[in-house]
Amino acid sequence: MSPEQTPGKLLIFTAPSGAGKTTLVRHLLQKFGQLAFSVSATTRPPRPGEEDGVDYHFLSLEEFRRRVAEGAFVEYEEVYPGRFYGTLHSEIERIRAAGRTVVFDIEVKGATNIKKHYPEDSLAVFVAPPSREVLFQRLRDRSTEDAESLRVRIARAAEELEYCHRFDRVLVNDELPAALAEAELIAREFLAI
Repeated sequence: MSPEQTPGKLLIFTAPSGAGKTTLVRHLLQKFGQLAFSVSATTRPPRPGEEDGVDYHFLSLEEFRRRVAEGAFVEYEEVYPGRFYGTLHSEIERIRAAGRTVVFDIEVKGATNIKKHYPEDSLAVFVAPPSREVLFQRLRDRSTEDAESLRVRIARAAEELEYCHRFDRVLVNDELPAALAEAELIAREFLAI
């Protein structure tokens, strides 16, 4: 195993929806070959262009509940009514067995649960918007929701912003090039490269 590999580590990126964590995680995955993405499971239907096993493990509500009962999840949550998200033990074990560092793009409560489960092996980064107003505008600009689901998403984002000080680092995503550079620096320090 080369000195660049740090098996067993977990790099957690979390944020309210619309703060930009997915963009940062995708950039880091392209930049650092020793990182591997933890694919979450969800009961929501795929969006156009999403692939099962790549973007998410898309499960029926019945299958998700069966796996919960079997203890298959490190963490899971009903993020929106009837919409569950979770991290499978098997996903983390698959990446660690390959000698790679697990990277998460995960909602806030799930991130706190993973951090509790792996306190010594993880670094949790909260991606914050420059302001609440900017975040809410980003969510409106997506145009992927009807009025009611947008209202629920904005209310949840407002609640999640209160969690920012529970994490190891806060990265403000105001100007994308600066946020990408800061994310790279955080990853380099964590991976000791």
